[in-house]
Amino acid sequence: MNIQLMNVQRQHETYASEYEEAVLKVLRGGEYIGGKEVVAFEEEFASYQGAKYGVSCGNGTDALVIALKALGIGCGDEVITVAWTFFATAESIAMVGATPVFVDVCEDTYCMNPDLVEKAITKKTKAIIPVHFYGQSCDMDQLRAICKKHHLYLIADCAQSTGTKYLGERKNTLGDVSCFSFFPTKNLGCDGDGGMILTDDEELARACRAYKLHGSGKDGLLTMRREYKQQGRNIPENMPIGESKYYNYLVGCNSRLDAIQAAILRKKLAHIDEFVEGRRNNAKAFNEALKDSEYCTPYEAEYSYHSYYIYALRHQKASLVMKKLMDVGVACGTYYPVPLHLQGAFVQLGYRQGTLPITESLCKSTFAIPVFPEMYDSERTYIIEQLLKISKSISEDK
Repeated sequence: MNIQLMNVQRQHETYASEYEEAVLKVLRGGEYIGGKEVVAFEEEFASYQGAKYGVSCGNGTDALVIALKALGIGCGDEVITVAWTFFATAESIAMVGATPVFVDVCEDTYCMNPDLVEKAITKKTKAIIPVHFYGQSCDMDQLRAICKKHHLYLIADCAQSTGTKYLGERKNTLGDVSCFSFFPTKNLGCDGDGGMILTDDEELARACRAYKLHGSGKDGLLTMRREYKQQGRNIPENMPIGESKYYNYLVGCNSRLDAIQAAILRKKLAHIDEFVEGRRNNAKAFNEALKDSEYCTPYEAEYSYHSYYIYALRHQKASLVMKKLMDVGVACGTYYPVPLHLQGAFVQLGYRQGTLPITESLCKSTFAIPVFPEMYDSERTYIIEQLLKISKSISEDK
């Protein structure tokens, strides 16, 4: 048997007629950049997640960078985040000139440990970026309270958590601004790259729209005026003023979600609860079958409705288990083998081995197995059988 870790082809096969019809409609309509498909998806996704405004962009990394710039975060500022996440979370902070400050995660949820955050706050701290890791929600109430107390922005990294709920509501997973990825393997994935920024703040949404489109037009002008006012500066009298895309007021970027991707995502959004439930059903089966084994199954916090973008097991000999799984045709992987505080890109920050003990332990002891919703029952049964067989063989070799 050969089971992929993430099988995007199978989902396409299931709904091929819907997706392909949507693509053909865009191709024949000629509206490839922006337009009604993009606007409709922004509105529908924002409504689904419980936000007032949605700003689509090129990918999840751009979403984070644009959100940080729109909040005025840059050189000399610090942003607290975790090292147990994909590189883009901290990379985005560095991209705007700010400094990522890493705190450890909780050993059960794998999410930011709120009890460690206040100790990391300095006069330079401007925001906190928690990550809803693997689809598990962070403890948002505690993090919101910390942000309110210290007048910080809460930026939720939701790249892995479309469909996740906190205290029964998807909107409760959101921060002052929230950033999503639609990479093809995600719970809601397009057939290319895509991202989204969600917020309830109209001015912030307009700032994000400005920064994603070269700082131009009406949104660029509004954002520039706001920034000048905040800085106590007057707009130069001789500055050319216009509201078309050829008047640029900010140094932004070009980050757009293509109409074809928006059309596909609209179709997939109609099935997202089904996709998440399929992941949860697979996770439930794995949890039940492995509960008395030497594997540590994922924990689901009482406040969280886990969407299981990743289903990760822990084992003291994770590398050996992965090798044996791959030998019998079960794809698996480590998310992520090197924590961010030890990555070469951040060596100048001075972190050392042992700084974040839980994060460093998880990097060595966790591994992901297939959990995609289109998995066949026979494949799931086979994975369970092989995991138990491998565990037994390792125990006997001790």
